[in-house]
Amino acid sequence: MTHASSTEARLRVSGDSHMLALLGERDTFLRQVEAAFPAARIVARGDELAVTAEPVVLEQVRSVFEELLVLVDRRLPLDADRVRRVIDLVKSDVEKPSSVFTDGVTVGRGKVVRPKTLNQKAYLDAIRESTVVLGIGPAGTGKTYLAMAAAVESLTGGLVSRLILTRPAVEAGERLGFLPGDLAAKVDPYLRPLYDALYEMLGPEETQRRLEQGTIEIAPLAYMRGRTLNDAFVVLDEAQNTSPEQMKMFLTRLGFNTKMVITGDVTQVDLPGGRGSGLHQARAVLAGIDGVGMVELSADDVVRHRIVASIVEAYRLYEERRER
Repeated sequence: MTHASSTEARLRVSGDSHMLALLGERDTFLRQVEAAFPAARIVARGDELAVTAEPVVLEQVRSVFEELLVLVDRRLPLDADRVRRVIDLVKSDVEKPSSVFTDGVTVGRGKVVRPKTLNQKAYLDAIRESTVVLGIGPAGTGKTYLAMAAAVESLTGGLVSRLILTRPAVEAGERLGFLPGDLAAKVDPYLRPLYDALYEMLGPEETQRRLEQGTIEIAPLAYMRGRTLNDAFVVLDEAQNTSPEQMKMFLTRLGFNTKMVITGDVTQVDLPGGRGSGLHQARAVLAGIDGVGMVELSADDVVRHRIVASIVEAYRLYEERRER
């Protein structure tokens, strides 16, 4: 039921296919918008959407449909999650939410990796604009995947001559020694997620070819000591498991025409003996330095199954209560 001060606005949608994509199968997306704005009355009539609501709500609903139409025009498929995120961004007064979802990096084989949240968009922007970037957040926020995508785009686009991916092997001491094989075989389980991301973006054959050429290098963090990394895109993953000394060592490897992206989750430190995290220290030490970008992602940026965000938030609240 609409208020007496309600007004009506009409939004014209060109083409039957656009209207079908906008409304969703069996008007699924239309119902989703209606549920988000219960004070509004929305009616689809031919090639028009008629919206009746109070002025503030009316403007929000119109913005939602206009932003969704931008995505439809760009041939970006709508789904319930993307519609929900557009609604949330409009309600948060974010200007042009569609710009979040239309941004992206090209990683080969016609694949484009796109941000799915406002913070992910800010993270990509920081990677483009800064020399060193810290992406800090819980599992599932895309911090490693987006960094890998930006790295692959820089390599294939000729902006750098090599891609270096590294992680700390936390158990490089006694337990790692019991694993079979040489050193490469022992550390491989720690580096496997980086291989998996490369295979998805470049394909196994292209990844293997570049590994053999040396234009892609995947190695434990200890292999960075004593080197100067020039003309490279370097990604340090799981950086919460670096010691302060390791983090300082890594940062000082920075050479000319090199970009570094450091990712990690400060709530998931696996260092033995309660040792302090180099990522936690770096977040404080590097704050405010020109050329260093820092983006914090949260449970709102989790892009896995919707329940993962709830799990992440539940653990955060639990840890806060325990500390108190």
